[in-house]
Amino acid sequence: MRNTFTATVLGLSLLAAMPAAAADYLPPKGDAWTTHTPQQEKLDPAKIKAAVDFAVSAELTYPPELAKQADIRDLRISVPLKYGHEAFNTPIGPLKPHVPANGLIIRHGYIVAEWGNTREVDMTFSVTKTFLSSVAGVAFDKGMIRNVNDRVIDYVQPSADFMLPHNQPITWDNMLRQDSGWIGTMWGKPWWADRPGENPWSELAKGPPPVGKEWKYNDVRVNALALALTHLWKRPLPDVLKEYVADPIGMSDGWHWEGYDNSYTDIDGKRTKVVSGGGHWGGGMFLTARDQARLGLLGLNKGKWGDRQVLSDKWVAMARTPTGPNPGYGYCNWYLNTGKKMYPDAPEDSVSFIGDGANIIFIDYQHDIVAVVRWIDGGKMKDFVKLLEEAVK
Repeated sequence: MRNTFTATVLGLSLLAAMPAAAADYLPPKGDAWTTHTPQQEKLDPAKIKAAVDFAVSAELTYPPELAKQADIRDLRISVPLKYGHEAFNTPIGPLKPHVPANGLIIRHGYIVAEWGNTREVDMTFSVTKTFLSSVAGVAFDKGMIRNVNDRVIDYVQPSADFMLPHNQPITWDNMLRQDSGWIGTMWGKPWWADRPGENPWSELAKGPPPVGKEWKYNDVRVNALALALTHLWKRPLPDVLKEYVADPIGMSDGWHWEGYDNSYTDIDGKRTKVVSGGGHWGGGMFLTARDQARLGLLGLNKGKWGDRQVLSDKWVAMARTPTGPNPGYGYCNWYLNTGKKMYPDAPEDSVSFIGDGANIIFIDYQHDIVAVVRWIDGGKMKDFVKLLEEAVK
């Protein structure tokens, strides 16, 4: 059933065998994820249930099928529907009908609440960017990016657009923070066509912003970062993610990271697929809510998974540093609660990974909580967070 609140009560004998520090628990690969009752994790069960019920009631009203064609391999939708007014709005990557509202609440690593179908592989839209920044983080930790303030073109020159005079000063840090002002065309989508404003050509008429001076959420520029990182790694980014992030944190085998029909580049004479940084025109990461929860736990543990440092402390600290033109944004899709503007009832150091839909991973460091909330009306997420935080007061 869709609106099912689940929490497993464990026997006293099993409780005695649990680790003394609950925060030490990390789920093994697969579905053997230990559940606790809210009471065991010192949460108010009635308020946790209220938060779950609210998440289900606040489901976004996009049509669940999101498509009319019968062939899943060729689904094409104008998703999200709000982008229909844009020029160049035709989807060029794979899409998928979404399942109903679902999610999990986790404390100290244990599942204390779960609703809907959390095992269904689904689109996650811009949460993809968090995986993209993780791939960049691994490159930084391995010394492949020596300094994030270095120019991208001093490492790779993946297309002629990168060599335009306007783009030459752009650093890795600029691209990760979305204040690069990069101009050009990626896979047939020009930079000015993404979220152009009131009219399809508003952004073009205004002209390119100065590098590092203006924050703009722009998937063309994120896709340019994905192309640059593909050339830096000299291999497809899903392979990198699997080796250095997905497998170490025990993600399931069902996830897949897609690009577009035409997103190929040449690397050392080999035709190589380039993935997208979101689902604006299709593509991006497809994965389960449980796999999203693992990403949330990695963020909660500041890049560490058990004995393995998947992402360095230094990288996570940089990812959580406010961006000048937008203090509520860190690195790709690390949303910050600076000044408690995003979530007034949550600690200021909490972070979120957010994708359209809305698909949201919320991390509360102070209370050791991760919540994955999928297909909620994004404007109502702050109300869910309020209910969640009340459960720990």
